[in-house]
Amino acid sequence: MVKQYGELYLDTRRALLATEDAQQAGFMARSLLCHVSGKSQEAVLADRELYASEKVVEAVEVGLRRLLDGEPLAYVLGEWEFYGLPLYVTPDVLIPRDDTCAVTELAIRQGLFLDQDPRILDLCCGSGCIGLAIASRVKDARVTLADLSKNALGIAKENTARNKLSGRVRCVQADALQPPAPFLGKFDMIVSNPPYVTGAEMEQLPRSVRDFEPRMALYGGEDGLDFYRAIARNYAAAFKPGGYLCLEFGMGQGSAVCRILEENGYTILERTRDYNDRERAVLAQYGRKED
Repeated sequence: MVKQYGELYLDTRRALLATEDAQQAGFMARSLLCHVSGKSQEAVLADRELYASEKVVEAVEVGLRRLLDGEPLAYVLGEWEFYGLPLYVTPDVLIPRDDTCAVTELAIRQGLFLDQDPRILDLCCGSGCIGLAIASRVKDARVTLADLSKNALGIAKENTARNKLSGRVRCVQADALQPPAPFLGKFDMIVSNPPYVTGAEMEQLPRSVRDFEPRMALYGGEDGLDFYRAIARNYAAAFKPGGYLCLEFGMGQGSAVCRILEENGYTILERTRDYNDRERAVLAQYGRKED
């Protein structure tokens, strides 16, 4: 059954009101319709009285059923934007969130003051969102995206190519819980958004996260701090003299993470908040840089 674009939008929005508030339902309906039709929001509005093809109507209905089943919009679309970059996303990687802009901005600001051609490691990279954002802003940086998941690395490689950063970004497999392999070399800065959800929090996650996003990218041990202990201890060997470590952490974890860093020879330089005014990231330095 064919429908006008305006009718298709309104029907989709109306259906989504069963699970979403009006603003979110409208956003999701527009995003789905634009994605499926290949039209911009302006074009959909201008064409609202034109009839969409049966193929478009069917694709919107399939996407709507997935959304009503609780699947996140980003996975339904297969892509998401982070820090101005278009990224492919699948259930093999976490969906990039605005919260992560805090650690990204912290790393970019520091990255701009590093020596020429700095080497930067994005550990537990997932989609590669942080490392690619850094590479897009720190124009001489050589960025390594590292993750234990081969499927996540596949997505990171696709995103590297999509954003035309393959000349300065490479993808390698690495386990953040184990000492780094010698082939990784030394870095001016390591940045990471590691798994930090506690055992108790895993049981309380929204269904859209619990049932669709990768558990290995969420669970950080019973207290949520396993990866911070391992990275602080093991990856000190991967720094150039005076190297910087930039970490995202969960709500209320800031003091514990900073304590772990200080116990392992790091100096805390800055703690920063996300867009919701929650403390979210820390910048630290390992040892002292030689003059």
